[in-house]
Amino acid sequence: MIRLLLGGVRSGKSALAERLLLAGKAPHRVLATGRALDFAFRERIAAHKRARPAGVAVIEAGITAMDVLCAEAARGGTLLFDSLDFWLFACHGKTVMQPPAAILTTGMAAYAAADGPELIVVSTEVGLGGIGASAAMRRFADLLGTCNQAVAGLAGDVRLVVAGCAMPLKGTAS
Repeated sequence: MIRLLLGGVRSGKSALAERLLLAGKAPHRVLATGRALDFAFRERIAAHKRARPAGVAVIEAGITAMDVLCAEAARGGTLLFDSLDFWLFACHGKTVMQPPAAILTTGMAAYAAADGPELIVVSTEVGLGGIGASAAMRRFADLLGTCNQAVAGLAGDVRLVVAGCAMPLKGTAS
């Protein structure tokens, strides 16, 4: 099953994702997509690492996340994709054969069809904020919104996390 956790910055979506990961079947793996480009973000990544138990394997994938995701479909356990928005950041400026939304849809659909291990996808919900001040910000928000909708279409469980509270949008929250 695919679960999608949406929320704003510091909404509690990562904490919920970690709890769901550890409550799922072992082995537990995190597919990390973020790149530490500045000190503040390095600190965020370090905090996530400190919060995880030592036995949780971390796969640093960046732009190759969809390839890694398809490879992981053959394994058991539970996989946390952290996060969709940072995967899009990793794709920014890279030469890819298809638009990121097409790559995402193909990868997630293949994962769902393979009936792989439980997949928890974390993403920022940008649709609740203001309109971006620049054309680049608006394009990113549009692309992330399209990607979030594509994953939500494949997911059996979609939740919006606000102030640490998860509201079910689709499926049953357990």
